[in-house]
Amino acid sequence: MLEGRRIVLVEDDEIMGASLVQRLTLEGAEVQWHRGIARALPAIRTPRKVLDAVICDIRLPDGSGEELYDTLTRTGHPPPFLFITGEGGINQAVRLIRSGAADYITKPFEITKFLQRLATVMRPRADQEMPPETGISTAAQTVDRQVADAAIRETALLIRGAPGLGKLRLARRVHDLSDRKAAPMVVCNALRDTVGEDAVHTAVDKADEGSLVIIGIDRLDAEAQDALMAALAAPRFRLVATLGPHGAGDGQSLRSDLLSLLRAHEIVVPPLADRPDDAVWLAAQLFPAFNARRAEPLTSIAATAEEAIRAHDWPGNGREVRARLIRATEAATGDMVLTSDLFPERAVEEAMRSLAEVRDAAERAQIVAALDRTGGQVGEAAKLLRVSRTTLWEKMQKLEL
Repeated sequence: MLEGRRIVLVEDDEIMGASLVQRLTLEGAEVQWHRGIARALPAIRTPRKVLDAVICDIRLPDGSGEELYDTLTRTGHPPPFLFITGEGGINQAVRLIRSGAADYITKPFEITKFLQRLATVMRPRADQEMPPETGISTAAQTVDRQVADAAIRETALLIRGAPGLGKLRLARRVHDLSDRKAAPMVVCNALRDTVGEDAVHTAVDKADEGSLVIIGIDRLDAEAQDALMAALAAPRFRLVATLGPHGAGDGQSLRSDLLSLLRAHEIVVPPLADRPDDAVWLAAQLFPAFNARRAEPLTSIAATAEEAIRAHDWPGNGREVRARLIRATEAATGDMVLTSDLFPERAVEEAMRSLAEVRDAAERAQIVAALDRTGGQVGEAAKLLRVSRTTLWEKMQKLEL
């Protein structure tokens, strides 16, 4: 029931506390037991591990559970609280529920009922099957697996890839999936701003036990790199850095020890030109939000437009997909996004295509339709098109189908 859950127990009664710790541990929970507010407060505020619940007695030797809860709510959003109270503390417990606490249970209680109440107050965990973040291609799925793997590690991480591939989004994904999620994620964009020694010191202090993300780490000057390496000697934070597709080149712009540290664990994001199916997938993911901005929503992205997306080389990667789709949904005059909406610069070229190009496009469309209808059976498709299997095969080779 509680497998893998992280719970803080605040209870000064030794018998009650030991009994609850034993049972919660048997249920699979990871339990921290504190006898008073002084020790419990920093444990609940701890930024490294997200807590699933706090079980707290109302009466404590150095104050009350209400004081602890009020202190936490003034500085943030505490985890769900399940208060334990005697008969005399019910009014106080009800007051806490009204102020945002999850629930309370009165002593004495049956342990089965207690576990049920505890399970109820805890937030449900996210589905273990993560939806695709980078795309649906094999290469994209590999990146997503590497991101998930990176989240459970503590070593510095390097994310490499061309502009527009969402490297900062992946860095945030690593942070959000890690035990550092409750701590800050501090971003230094060395591609946009001058990040010097003082900026590095400030960022390290802000990151504390969270994640420090440096975009374009090869743009740091020598003093900033020295400061970063000094902080990495005994880090409380985790470093996530990004570089272009070719890394730091010959390494002249980065200290060799910093470069070696980063190269020990890196994720390389392939360009969208190598993942045409992901370009179509990304457009489909973005389309509903952009379409919702229209007074008269469109029905979809036309199949011909999807083929154009698949064929484009996308030098701007995902950033270009986004920009073109925003413009296309705003400019579309029909009921769908058309190729001319996405690539208006092609309109004149397409209007003046040669007869050979028109013929090839028509043959491609008919062959694709026949293959779809026959489930990819070339022989059956040839019969539908009234050509020999050999002829169909040759045309498929010519048209790169």
